[in-house]
Formats: sequence, structure tokens, C-alpha cells
Amino acid sequence: MTATAETAPAPVKVKSPAASKKFARFRAPFALRCGAILIDYIILVAILAFSTLVSRLLGGGARTAGNSSETIGILLTILVAALNLGVLPGLTGFTVGKWAAGLRILRDDGRRVGIGRAFLRHFLGYPVSFLTLGIGFLMAALTSRGRGLHDFIADTIVVREGHATVVPRSEVSDLKS
Repeated sequence: MTATAETAPAPVKVKSPAASKKFARFRAPFALRCGAILIDYIILVAILAFSTLVSRLLGGGARTAGNSSETIGILLTILVAALNLGVLPGLTGFTVGKWAAGLRILRDDGRRVGIGRAFLRHFLGYPVSFLTLGIGFLMAALTSRGRGLHDFIADTIVVREGHATVVPRSEVSDLKS
């Protein structure tokens, strides 16, 4: 038995280092979007569940310490929700879940989202998408650009980040013929 070795094509040299760091943006798959929001909500539920557990250990309801620890847990959950679902995507384009899934929220024209638009998207767009019995969310799986109703409301798009592949012009012309 003999092994054959295949040689890889020579790497293409990019003129500037900045060009090699560019990212290609692709439509975010619906399943990844669902996974990202699931991660975000698991974090919120975990904070609330932990604070409820602590308040029950402190006597929850019968003592002041139990009530106040539960109140602190609820306030902490609201704070984390505002930071993770509003401020963080407004500044970076990521929530924790979208970062883990390799997704980014952008304006439809490719610019940064901004805090106001991120709050509009999540705290107004999501409830409206939910009130349509989930059809607003399902639109992301059915539209050509992968935009849900909440994306249309806030003029945003969710994209998948990936390293750009540089293809030489000679190979592109070979593909066309």
C-alpha cells in the first residue's frame, strides 16, 4: 500500500495586514439565533433561581432577610437583563449568548447598533414578536436576509462572524466558466 501526498495550493499573499483581518459576514442560521437567546435567558433564570434558593434558606417570607434577598435577586436579574440585552449589544453588537454562538447584531446598513436601538429591539421588538404567537421570531427563518419582526422594528440584522477567505482572481474566473 502506498500513500500519495497531495500538496496544498500556495497561500495567497494579501497586500496589507489590515485586509487579512477583515471578516466576512453571513446570514445567521436560525438554530444559532435560538441557541444564543437560550444562553442569555438561562443566565437570567440561573440568577433568579439562585436568589430564590438563598431566600428560602434564609426563611423566605417569614423573615425580612428572606424577602430582601429575593428582592435583591429580582433587581439583580433586571439589571443583568438590561446590561446583557440592551447595553452590551448597543456597545459591542454582542449579548453573552450571541458572543458564544459567534453572532453579532448590526444595523441593517452595517453600522453599530447603539444602546437605544438595542433596547428597542429587545424590550419592544421581542414582546411584539411574541404577541404574534411567535410568527415574528419565525420570520427570521423564512426571510431571505434572516430578519425577524424585532429586527424590522429596530432596523437591525443578526450576522454570523467568520474569517474571510481570499480567493485569487484566477480561481474566480475559473468558477464562472
